[in-house]
Amino acid sequence: MAESQPLLSEAELAALSSGVSSGEIPTDTGFNIEAEVRKHDLASEDSSLGVNVGSLDMINERFIRLFRLGMLESLRISPRINPTHARILRFGDYLKDLKPPLSVNIIRMSPLRGYSMIVIDPTVVFSSLDSFFGGFGRGVGQLPPGRLFTPTETRIIKILLQVFFRSMTEAWAPVTAVDMEHVSSEINPQFAQIADEHDLVVLTRFEAESAAQGSGFIDIVTPYVALKPVRDLLRSRVQSGDGNDESDKVWRIQLADAVHDASVEARILLGKAQISLSQLRELKPGDVLPFKKTPYARAIIRDIPTFDVEVGTSAGQVAVRIVDAVSVDTTPL
Repeated sequence: MAESQPLLSEAELAALSSGVSSGEIPTDTGFNIEAEVRKHDLASEDSSLGVNVGSLDMINERFIRLFRLGMLESLRISPRINPTHARILRFGDYLKDLKPPLSVNIIRMSPLRGYSMIVIDPTVVFSSLDSFFGGFGRGVGQLPPGRLFTPTETRIIKILLQVFFRSMTEAWAPVTAVDMEHVSSEINPQFAQIADEHDLVVLTRFEAESAAQGSGFIDIVTPYVALKPVRDLLRSRVQSGDGNDESDKVWRIQLADAVHDASVEARILLGKAQISLSQLRELKPGDVLPFKKTPYARAIIRDIPTFDVEVGTSAGQVAVRIVDAVSVDTTPL
């Protein structure tokens, strides 16, 4: 097959370029010349797809109250826990600030997609261990990077996770039912690949403080895409109370009382007559339209037939007396 020839020669292309540069050839012609262009990377994730991070903060506040009670009951320790606002960042940016050894636990949170991660600072583990055996909750210093957790320390971590799962499940209950399951554990977060390095994750850090142990942290890291199945639930604000039915009942009564003060317009329909358009056009002042009178007139409120009424007078004014309520299935008058 012969090679296709260019549409313009080299000389024509040079002349066209020279004309555009000198302004002899206008370039502001064509369609949509005033349209604004914004760069979009199809390969990048958008962090504004409707996940309400504020709702996650409300869930976390409820979680803290439940988690402290669970820690006191299970490990005889009640640390002060300060939450940070849930924030969205790339998974690689989160990993670069972590140094092993850490208690890295891969979990599954149904109905969320994929896997999430709970990272527990060794300070929290050792202070909980010390309190469990009657100490003052003292932590430890810097550990060697390859140091593994002993069976006793691993048992304390399991107790921490049980309290964490129970508290987080109850904290999510006003939004949706979640089922948390432990999958695996690591000491190096680099081995816990719940997402690619450039994928977005939602990070919530709980900082635990006490006079004896200093400060430590517990992180829960969830891939951003995992929250998409529940983003509609998170978009609507989370219930902030404890589900007090009595307070809801009072609120409904007050709302009903406020609605009763609303004014409505009532129309009284005496009857109906059906005529053609030609008859309507020929009507003149003084013409009479006969129609069959029904036993009762019909009271209509906001275009809804409401009552059968009798028309009469009261105190010198035209009035109606309600005879019966009109059901929805009643045939129109």
